Amino acid sequence: MVIQTKGTARNTICIFGKKLFIFIASVLILSTAVFYISRLAPGDPLVSYYGDRAEKMSPEQREWAEEKLGLNETIAVQYARWLENALHGDFGISYKYKTPVVSVIGERVGNTLLLGGIGFLLIFCLALLLGIMCACREGRLFDSVVCKIGTISSCIPEFWFSLLLILLFSVNLKWLPGSGAYTAGQSGGWEDRARHLILPLTVVVLGHLWYYAYMIRNSILAEMRADYVLLAKAKGLTKRRVLYRHCLRNVMPSYLSIMAVSVPHILGGTYIIETVFSYPGLGTLTYESARYHDYNLLMLLCLLTGMVVILCNLVAQALGERGMNIR
Repeated sequence: MVIQTKGTARNTICIFGKKLFIFIASVLILSTAVFYISRLAPGDPLVSYYGDRAEKMSPEQREWAEEKLGLNETIAVQYARWLENALHGDFGISYKYKTPVVSVIGERVGNTLLLGGIGFLLIFCLALLLGIMCACREGRLFDSVVCKIGTISSCIPEFWFSLLLILLFSVNLKWLPGSGAYTAGQSGGWEDRARHLILPLTVVVLGHLWYYAYMIRNSILAEMRADYVLLAKAKGLTKRRVLYRHCLRNVMPSYLSIMAVSVPHILGGTYIIETVFSYPGLGTLTYESARYHDYNLLMLLCLLTGMVVILCNLVAQALGERGMNIR
């Protein structure tokens, strides 16, 4: 028994070490790729820092400015210096905002967590409920109507749907604000923040809801056709009881794995929606940093997003393996 326990602990440590190595290696490769691609892209980063003055600089002034920002060295040397500073917690300053990039991101990350977090919870609570309702009514009118409406809604581009809602509810009807996270001077008012969240949150939820509801529906239907369900029904158990006590229980590990995998998908959609609604979150900040060649800000944003994506994929893989072992 002791030998078996030690063997299990050793296997767990090996698996954890392997996952950690994959995570660190993936982040390192991502940082290298983003660093090189951003600097090889056309554009002048000095414009982001100095504005219109960059175009009027003499060659000597431009050389001095590039040396000040560390842009006068080769890309390999720049990356080595950035990596060394990053390992000590120094990610540099934003060229546009003239403040440390950590401070700039810290001011925006709460807005993205609010929009994306509420959207994530609504998507999976509603997807689970909708998937169960459709599975219980397979082939009936409700299931057919919801499947058709869901398929159509999932094919609508998020940016187009966002513009449509802005035009209808903000420009024409003037019921809801079409941009920003709050009205100027009312950053602490929850009612005002809630009104600004309605339209972008609607796009986030409707853009992803049916995709995951359909996956849950099909997973439940696959379980309901299994042999153990036929045996349970033969013993006199009702369809509802079999669904909730057996089928849904077996589907939940896969459902949790889907939730982990979906985080990058929903996060990417949230970034697009933030840009359309001029919502001051990480999505808008990422677009601005890429547009203005704000290298340090773009690096940290891409790293944070990439780390979330890699971590969620590793978690989903672990949950899937655990679910297979349980079954």
